Amino acid sequence: MHVLITGAAGMVGRKLAERLAREGSCAGRAISKLTLSDVVPASLPAELANRATIRVEDSGDAAVAKALAALRPDLIFHLAAIISGEAERDFDKGYRVNLDGMRNLLEAIRHEGGAAYAPKFVFTSSSGIFGAPFPPSISDEFHVTPLTSYGTQKAIGELLLADYSRRGFVDGVGIRFPSIVVRPGKPNASAGGFFSGIIREPLQGVEALLPVGDEVLFTHASPRSAVGFLIHAAGLSREELGTRVNLTMPGVCVTVGDQIEALRRIAGDKAVKLIRRAPDPASSAIVAGWPTRFDAKRALALGFTAERDFDEIIRVHIADDLGGHLPN
Repeated sequence: MHVLITGAAGMVGRKLAERLAREGSCAGRAISKLTLSDVVPASLPAELANRATIRVEDSGDAAVAKALAALRPDLIFHLAAIISGEAERDFDKGYRVNLDGMRNLLEAIRHEGGAAYAPKFVFTSSSGIFGAPFPPSISDEFHVTPLTSYGTQKAIGELLLADYSRRGFVDGVGIRFPSIVVRPGKPNASAGGFFSGIIREPLQGVEALLPVGDEVLFTHASPRSAVGFLIHAAGLSREELGTRVNLTMPGVCVTVGDQIEALRRIAGDKAVKLIRRAPDPASSAIVAGWPTRFDAKRALALGFTAERDFDEIIRVHIADDLGGHLPN
């Protein structure tokens, strides 16, 4: 089986490629070829070095999308996107990457073969497709009224995926991620980047800024769970999904204060003291427009799983990104 990952140099793309390389198969089929596409070079998994190709390109470009479709991958993980904060700041770039990129790739696949070539297509969406006012818990049936450009771009992507799947051009499934924490590496442009920052930086002895209040509530899952969501989605049949191909993932719903207390339990007061309150009205306003708690019963019934509590999310970060122990 030939697997294509767009946005392969990103954090989730890198971890997905590494897991696919370790396991050597996906959705019950052996991986014979892996294509990693991004605007910067992706990491080459050693286990698939002789079967992997790294392409440095803008997968959102129509000509590049056509070239990727011509490879006829059996399974596509479409992760290429810019994140929420950047999409809000740069309107043109957000629509070019997040919307045009999705449409160009779907169109290239359609013109490559129509129903004669309909690859499995796993799309990373977002809980940002939902907009306030919210009920206490949001189910898949809640109306889609995003309050950000990023959420709008992802919502349109979901509609495209559903229609192209209905027409038989792809066998699609859209995964609405919760907040993915703890993200390794340096802070990024995400408006919710502080959710990771207040854990990641203190664990390494570095000060972290907290722009919102401790009462802010949100739902999280680890990068390990995010990869698990994608791989599980790749194995779902059309019969299992039915006509509603986009679904909300499970996660751990906690306040920022709960996050801080989990950090205290695992790393002590010394780590917590490295969190500095730095109120930012702009960040607070964006986060206030996001959904908080989800009823993911449909995803759970289909076999998706996530962590049980935020302590587990921190321990996953320590195991996967810090070598299994806290820095001295």
